[in-house]
Amino acid sequence: MRDPLLDPAAIKAALAQLEGWALAADGCAITRDFAFADFRAAFAFMTESALAAEKLDHHPEWTNVYSRVSVRLTTHDSGGLTERDLSLARLMDKAARARN
Repeated sequence: MRDPLLDPAAIKAALAQLEGWALAADGCAITRDFAFADFRAAFAFMTESALAAEKLDHHPEWTNVYSRVSVRLTTHDSGGLTERDLSLARLMDKAARARN
């Protein structure tokens, strides 16, 4: 079963509560760039985030270059933003705070 898509008002309200996250230009995802002290901290963040994503059965689109991690969250099988994206964003924020 597909997760229900969030309506524009719900997306706007959620973004007001998620520091650093922005709506992608296509309106189908949220994005954020994370910066860490070094590669080790960035990789630790990615490891913790990957384990959280697996528990949610949700997987980010992301890239890592040294101390930076760029993330794009969308629920592919639903075709846009769902509560699962917001849940993973919150978990990623928590993981990032633990390393900054």
